[in-house]
Amino acid sequence: MTPDQVSLVQDSFAKVAPISEQAAVIFYDRLFEVAPAVKSMFPADLTEQRKKLMATLAVVVNGLGNLGSVLPAASALAKRHVNYGAKAEHYPVVGSALLWTLKKGLGEAWTPDVAAAWTAAYGTLSGYMIAEAYGSPQAAE
Repeated sequence: MTPDQVSLVQDSFAKVAPISEQAAVIFYDRLFEVAPAVKSMFPADLTEQRKKLMATLAVVVNGLGNLGSVLPAASALAKRHVNYGAKAEHYPVVGSALLWTLKKGLGEAWTPDVAAAWTAAYGTLSGYMIAEAYGSPQAAE
């Protein structure tokens, strides 16, 4: 990721943060719409899960300028997800739901440059997490 992309992700996430609860609802609704089979991996009450999602995103987004600072936590998270039944092929679906949510939440602020920056950020982190969890690097778009 370029420094400009890091700034775009951080600036756009700052616009989503005030509506983080709503954004998390939109994200999980979209995820379960496009991948209904993953719903069984989650608790029936998503209240805490939604908070965890937004807190984790905040940590990652804030750490993008120093990626090494978030990689240990990303590795641990990836390994925990294996225990929940997550597979490498779920990462692109999650990424798609995340980008869709951000597009909805940001409206006109979702520009091609912002989309490219978020795609780069998600691709970088998900690729790393897949490699950590499953032992082989795989592209996640």
